[in-house]
Amino acid sequence: MARYNDASCRLCRREGEKLFLKGDRCYSEKCSVVKRTYAPGQHGQQQRRKVSEYGLQMREKQKTKRFYGILEKQFAAYYELAFKQKGVTGENMLRLLESRLDNVVYRMGVGASRAEARQLVNHAHFTVNGQRVNIPSYQVKPGDVIEVKESSKSMPYFKNLIEGGNTKNLPSWLTFDVANLKGNVVTECPREEVDLNVQEQLIVEFYSKS
Repeated sequence: MARYNDASCRLCRREGEKLFLKGDRCYSEKCSVVKRTYAPGQHGQQQRRKVSEYGLQMREKQKTKRFYGILEKQFAAYYELAFKQKGVTGENMLRLLESRLDNVVYRMGVGASRAEARQLVNHAHFTVNGQRVNIPSYQVKPGDVIEVKESSKSMPYFKNLIEGGNTKNLPSWLTFDVANLKGNVVTECPREEVDLNVQEQLIVEFYSKS
């Protein structure tokens, strides 16, 4: 499986904003965006030139890919699927991204970042409707029950999660019982609850020109 293996903080600096890729570090003084407000690389501190319309569209696409931790081929596939669905293409695409199992696990408060949630899914710690699933891109749907596998609940990580309680604000389209490490997908994610700085129309415009 292809993945990005370089420093995560370089991605945030390239986009000029926090993408919250490293969990608690992103909220601390150690955050690279706070310490170095310029882009990475030897020319990063030079004054940026005016960005073209195409450049704005491409940067929005890149930023959104990095929010969810996926690469170009898979991201383009989400756009194609969203385009074929009824409704607004950009909103369809965000709903598909939010419905990924790794994102849902993160939204439930398991994992300090999407990358950590993805690792937990990869290691087969979760079941969906009683069936073990270890595919981060697995698409959940309303009514699905997501639970930490019984044999994994004794792990120190999950024990600490139970003892600490779920301090993360859950979106309205999900429920999560931290005592039982069990959650439910209530409905599809509405656009207004995608709390990321994303202008999806720019992404649609980018792909529509391809």
